[in-house]
Amino acid sequence: MDWNFATLYKSLYEIVWRTPRASLTRVQEWLVDFMRLAVVLMRDLTKGQLNLRAMGLVYTTLLALVPLLAISFSVLKAFGVYNQIEPILLGFLEPLGEQGVKITSNVMGFINNINVGVLGSVGLALLLYTAVSLVQKVEEAFNYIWHVDRARSFGERFSRYLSALLVGPLLVFSAMGITAAVASLGVVRDAMEIEAIGWVALRVGRLALYALVIAAFAFFYSFIPNTKVRLVPAVVGALVGGFAWQTGGWAFAQFAASSTRYAAIYSSFAIVILFMLWLYLSWLILLIGASVSFYVQHPEYLVRKGGEPRLSNRMRERVALTMMSMIGRNHLDGNAPWSTAALAHALHMPSSAINELLVALQSANILATTSDEPPGWLPARDLGEVSANELLETVRTAGEAQYLNTQALPVCEPVGQVLDRYDDAA
Repeated sequence: MDWNFATLYKSLYEIVWRTPRASLTRVQEWLVDFMRLAVVLMRDLTKGQLNLRAMGLVYTTLLALVPLLAISFSVLKAFGVYNQIEPILLGFLEPLGEQGVKITSNVMGFINNINVGVLGSVGLALLLYTAVSLVQKVEEAFNYIWHVDRARSFGERFSRYLSALLVGPLLVFSAMGITAAVASLGVVRDAMEIEAIGWVALRVGRLALYALVIAAFAFFYSFIPNTKVRLVPAVVGALVGGFAWQTGGWAFAQFAASSTRYAAIYSSFAIVILFMLWLYLSWLILLIGASVSFYVQHPEYLVRKGGEPRLSNRMRERVALTMMSMIGRNHLDGNAPWSTAALAHALHMPSSAINELLVALQSANILATTSDEPPGWLPARDLGEVSANELLETVRTAGEAQYLNTQALPVCEPVGQVLDRYDDAA
């Protein structure tokens, strides 16, 4: 058989996108999902908003870096562990080489020179707002990746942001201080001088660094999106993001070491450019890991075309009838209400596609939601009072605005007669 690139591409396309999942074994299903994930991630990178979100976070980071570190510095100073900020910043900027040392020195100089008493109430409020805006932008980026259009309440945002800005740095730097104290013990130093133990400790230390980065990424993926993220998807995304970040740091360090010609071209601006590039790469890797977590938890979004999948009219009617049957049966059997995510998983459909139908049925007083988080779906009326025709009519007319309805549409008499006969038959 004459194999060429076009034939190979067509064969892979058929395998990846058109093979029925029911005909696949578990291993084959994992391989197909992996290939779909690789294709979808590449599409999101080239045509999606991941690049734009990463660029926006770079801008916000430049504005919020000093205020954010100043707040952490103030909290840590009260507990006597503020000296740990500089080593952490040096570690983050290590891929920049000597430029990272200069940036760290400048940033620490800014922090040490900040006098909160001189700022006043307005200046302090602006300082806090600038720091909080970074966390808010990160949450917006994660919510976009997770297709969440519902923001957290003000009280929940305040509590989460406050813990992230105040409690988070305290726990991290305290853990580092305890680790440094243990490492400075005489018994530990004597044990490290033994060659075998020192070799093992060095390897374990490197693995521990990867583990800490992966744990931090998993925390971000579970904590920031305004939706329930399961542990396994968060860990899978953290593994991808953590290894990519560590590997990207090594590659960027090689690039920064060989970028002397850029310093000759950009002069003193070369430091700022390298810093912005490293920030962009770091945010992009973090967002890629979040995308992996999302697709692992919601494989129904691994589709050939980008954007929100939309249902045809026939599919909308069938999905609405199926969901109403599932919700009604669950209610009559006394089981826990279906959530939107559970319905989407059971029907193998994107939650955004079925949520539109659920909202339409809720507006027609056919369904109601519980006060749980996430909310569950219950019948709003006696199931015997809801006819199949009312359900289908609700789905058919969903989205008709005041000036975009059948009454405002001029039709000729033959067309009107056909539509009337169709409605009467239904």
